[in-house]
Amino acid sequence: MFKMIKRFLKEEDGINTVEIVVVIAILVGLALLLKGQILGIINKIFGQLNNATDDLISTK
Repeated sequence: MFKMIKRFLKEEDGINTVEIVVVIAILVGLALLLKGQILGIINKIFGQLNNATDDLISTK
């Protein structure tokens, strides 16, 4: 039993999982903070694509 506990404490696999969770949490936080700017960029890109396709359709 003690050998299993010692082996568990020496394993570093759990540390990798915690690091991944922290990085994901930071990315989600940044995405929430920058939500308006991200949506603005996406809307601008889709607007330009829509205008380009409208121009292609109207010229035919």
